Amino acid sequence: MAQITTPFGRHSTAAEVVEGIDLSGKRAIVTGAASGIGIETARALARTGAEVTLAVRNTDAGMQTAADITATTGNQNIHVAPLDLSDRDLIPSFIATWDGPLHILINNAGVMASPEQHTPEGWEMQFATNHLGHFALALGLHDALAADGAARIVSVSSSAHMLSPVVFDDIHFAFRHYDPWLAYGQSKTANVLFAVGATARWFRDGITANALMPGAIPTNLQRYIGGILSPPELQKTPEQGAATSVLLATSPLLEGIGGRYFVDCNEAAIVTQRTEDYSGVAPYALNPDNAFRLWEESLRLLA
Repeated sequence: MAQITTPFGRHSTAAEVVEGIDLSGKRAIVTGAASGIGIETARALARTGAEVTLAVRNTDAGMQTAADITATTGNQNIHVAPLDLSDRDLIPSFIATWDGPLHILINNAGVMASPEQHTPEGWEMQFATNHLGHFALALGLHDALAADGAARIVSVSSSAHMLSPVVFDDIHFAFRHYDPWLAYGQSKTANVLFAVGATARWFRDGITANALMPGAIPTNLQRYIGGILSPPELQKTPEQGAATSVLLATSPLLEGIGGRYFVDCNEAAIVTQRTEDYSGVAPYALNPDNAFRLWEESLRLLA
């Protein structure tokens, strides 16, 4: 397979990526759209004329974001719906309220390097939020995505996937000493494997999924580590951080393309070991056998 390249790069903004793209009549969901790059992702989609639903935990913040997006884009079709990806009851409630086709699902929400926590089911919180919640959401919205015939799922991962594969024998740290970065890395590997698995299973339904690393962006995501750790010269603005998500969701260059991992608006090269700058993508994150195993384990957990 040829590596996908685009005219855009690490300094491109989401607005630049969607320039000239018309998605009038299309519908999109962005999780975690009330903060960080989620806001700019939703704003860029609104600029294309798409109907955008902000799926958020804090609906007050979501309403403020929606009003701001409407004010800056003129798009009145911006909606807010409650969604907590760590709450098994709220996910079906969100799905039940959705009616009609869905063209774009951007799994953007997440938690990073949090202290050890487990859900009532005993699931490690970062894995539960970053992967299982989004997995359940996509599974429940499958028919809405399939109704379009060319729907796209965007899975926001991280270069931190290089810190850990999915450790299937101890996903929830029942035996391992808990390390917030290993837990985060495992969940981000799961985000990539989900894109691989979803494309393999749903391609015939016209659904493709790709994963990405947005870059180092100062946001609320770093609240557990005291702020962003990357040096200023390597950081991006939220508008730049949203660019790759928006590219995967809208670009004609990605039609029919799935199961891949992108950085700075271009497909990343597979590397054989972790590099000093964490560039590229680890082979275990794209391994179809790992993707199959994760899918089956996720179904078992959610059963």
